Amino acid sequence: MLLNYIKIAWKVLLRHPFYTFITLFGISLTLTVLMVLTSFLDHLIGSHYPENKRDRMLYIMQMHLQDSSRTSSTNGPMSFKFLTEYAKSLKTPERVTITTFINSSNAYVGSQKIKLNTKFTDAEFWQVSDFEFLEGKPYNEQNIANGDNVAVITNDFKKHYFESAVESVVGKDVEIENIHYKVIGVVKASPVTRPFTYADVFFPYTAPKSNYQSAGMRGGFVAMILGKDKADLPAIQEEFQGHINRIPLPIIQDGNKFSVMDVKSVPYLENFVGSILDGNAGIKAIFFGVIGFVLFMLMGLPAINLVNINVSRIMERASEIGIRKAFGAPVKTLVWQFIVENVFITLIGGTIALGLALIVIHIINASGMIAYSDLTINLNVFIISLLVCLLFGLLSGVLPALRMSKLNIAEALKS
Repeated sequence: MLLNYIKIAWKVLLRHPFYTFITLFGISLTLTVLMVLTSFLDHLIGSHYPENKRDRMLYIMQMHLQDSSRTSSTNGPMSFKFLTEYAKSLKTPERVTITTFINSSNAYVGSQKIKLNTKFTDAEFWQVSDFEFLEGKPYNEQNIANGDNVAVITNDFKKHYFESAVESVVGKDVEIENIHYKVIGVVKASPVTRPFTYADVFFPYTAPKSNYQSAGMRGGFVAMILGKDKADLPAIQEEFQGHINRIPLPIIQDGNKFSVMDVKSVPYLENFVGSILDGNAGIKAIFFGVIGFVLFMLMGLPAINLVNINVSRIMERASEIGIRKAFGAPVKTLVWQFIVENVFITLIGGTIALGLALIVIHIINASGMIAYSDLTINLNVFIISLLVCLLFGLLSGVLPALRMSKLNIAEALKS
């Protein structure tokens, strides 16, 4: 029976090619947008190079300090000393790395200025992340202990700074902000959308201008914690929170006295939406209102449009429906047939959309719109896209199917 429904749907599609084109164009365009959006979200929050182990990682991004009267507060990264004392000392994780967010620097090739994003890290940064070394190796604990002026650069910076993009540059000298560094490694660049690992040049934290000696609690450093297993993350969070809870309050920071301190080790996405979710009811309402509106625009309006298209398409078959009902076809059978037909047509549109999405993603990756972007249609994106296709097929098919299956036989035959 299912095969017969699909055959009927195929014959209906072939009957009016132009109308079929309009229907598939609407479906495939809508699903293309959704697939590209899904791929972009996966690019932002999924486990990708060089953070391939995000599913078993926690991030410590900012400290919140507030005075007792709640009239003064400060938020931001922490000092190297603070993270060493309260994050590096954790027993449960496999590794903990401390790094800065990006800093702006300049290098010169002749009279040409190259604007750089630089990052100071410890040696474990290279074990927690999964950078691909194209040349050389990362700096180690010995380089850090010695205070060596060494650097790991990206292949993109190498291309701009050195004359030859092919010849090895390991052991060569780069001058950044009037300080000379020896290149000991070249890595494949990370996308700009991964702030914990993105940079053009990486220095040991003992290199000049890192300010790692700061004695306060606030500074320019953040931390990434790698668990041995995903199931260990709650235990790591509990251990870290135990360390934080033992810090005596109030805290003196930059001459101000703070009696409230909040620092969390949380999964990647929570770093960015956590502050919103922890906010007051008004901010939450606005946030979820915007999310709901965007989802409605993306899902609701195309679904309504497809419902209208399907109603018009099925209206053409009113006489067929009337004849089948006259011969005793039950409503349930007709509804099921139209839903199957609609899901079938939507899946054809989804297949076309998959091809279009691959083209759009290739254009985005090649355009440099997002530096070093690597948007893909991986298994997760494909499964989500397939579910979206099925959901659209059902959403846009149920209402027309119900409406047409309840047609009066006399009116249907008259049409």
